[in-house]
Amino acid sequence: MPDIKQIIAIGDIHGCAESSKTLLTKLNDQYGNDPVYVFVGDYIDRGPDSKKAVEDLIHFDEDHRCIFLRGNHDQMLLDAYEKNEWDLWLSNGGNTTLANYNSGPGKFDLPESHYDFFKDTILYWETEDFFFVHGGILPDLTIKENLESDYERSQFLWQRDHVYSRRNHWEKTVVFGHTPVREPIVEENMIGIDTGCVYQEEGFGILTAVVLPEMKFIQQESKDF
Repeated sequence: MPDIKQIIAIGDIHGCAESSKTLLTKLNDQYGNDPVYVFVGDYIDRGPDSKKAVEDLIHFDEDHRCIFLRGNHDQMLLDAYEKNEWDLWLSNGGNTTLANYNSGPGKFDLPESHYDFFKDTILYWETEDFFFVHGGILPDLTIKENLESDYERSQFLWQRDHVYSRRNHWEKTVVFGHTPVREPIVEENMIGIDTGCVYQEEGFGILTAVVLPEMKFIQQESKDF
């Protein structure tokens, strides 16, 4: 993707359509379609309107440069839809998404454009200075070593070891979501931006974006609950 001067990464949306729409409007008003917008995954589940959240992202992609990463919840949806593997998804909030689509297990009325959206999400995206992934990568290995390991790549959607160690061997800054925190994580070589928009506990309920390379955080308090 040529001519990347600015990147805006957006944290886990989890079906919080109104919060997402408000934040994207705010970002568009300030930055327009010049930056690359990187969404770190988990667009669905637990929040009130996953279908609308996805529909809004599809429309946003029409006139913005977007990268949509795959989250573990997005993978669970695909596993249910493509492989009829329902149990894991249903135990992790998939029932809320099915309700948004007026569907149920085994009878998932997923529009083709939405299926294409999920199917086209990618595991990671990187630039010279940043590596974007949903969950994270093993901190004891370099980024190159993580990518070379089939097992570690399989953990990119779920990895949390880096959050608890805060030490790593990475060659560049890793930007991730997946693990909800009350304040964005800003440590050496790591930025965590899942501030639990879908959760109503004190300190959460915020959707976070970070503008890079300036490291400017822009947040939206939940409008969905």
